[in-house]
Amino acid sequence: MSARDEGHERIALVTGGASGIGLATAGVLSERNWRVVIADINAERSRAAAAQLGAEVAAFDVSDPDATETAVADIESRIGPISALVANAGLIQSPLTPEQFPLADFDRIVEVNLRGVYISCVAAGRRMLARGSGGIVITGSVTASRTAPLHAYAPTKAAVVHMAACLAAEWGRSGVRVNAVSPGYTATPALLAAIQSGQRDEALICEAAALGRMVEPDEVGRAVAFLLSDDAAAITGIDLPVDAGWLCGSHLTTYGGVRPKRVL
Repeated sequence: MSARDEGHERIALVTGGASGIGLATAGVLSERNWRVVIADINAERSRAAAAQLGAEVAAFDVSDPDATETAVADIESRIGPISALVANAGLIQSPLTPEQFPLADFDRIVEVNLRGVYISCVAAGRRMLARGSGGIVITGSVTASRTAPLHAYAPTKAAVVHMAACLAAEWGRSGVRVNAVSPGYTATPALLAAIQSGQRDEALICEAAALGRMVEPDEVGRAVAFLLSDDAAAITGIDLPVDAGWLCGSHLTTYGGVRPKRVL
């Protein structure tokens, strides 16, 4: 998908775009000549991120269908047609046991991570359908494919990965491609803070990954940019892990761990 279509600027809406993977993705798309709209529930944070990248701003709660519909309509009226949606907004959670995890927190994570993604996809997707073209990338997670003590977060990520395939089958004949990316342990401010506080062990994370390291946020952004590009024109309905080989390496603990570097 080139930076321009039929003489119009390509516009990408990135929800949850004010920090972490969303901000990195917005930066990669900006570098590739997309006109980016950064959306976040926190208006001040959105404005700061947009100023950093020279991007546009939208502030709304993705779990609110009326607010999302109003925001998407305003973006299209004020800036132009949305060619791409990066449905990235989501909440993380602490690794609490089910009996310790408050149900209100469970409900809010489902509301944002699952319902909010669906609402965003429908709001932007219905307009793409009318134009006969568009691309959507949903942010999943490697926890969609493995167990984790994240009893709301991980199931919502499994659900949105499947949602990407469902929407791809639904909208493909109308010219709209839908894919998911599933980041592994990514060096976002949130994860780095968890490592700093002792909630996560960086050595264990890296030891489980085939490449022996964490993922950088812009590496996820580049995968998103690829899926929105013309180079991926025949790709829809997939989940692309961007995990430094964590999925393929983590199960090797039962065989003594990932094989060390060969020294010949």
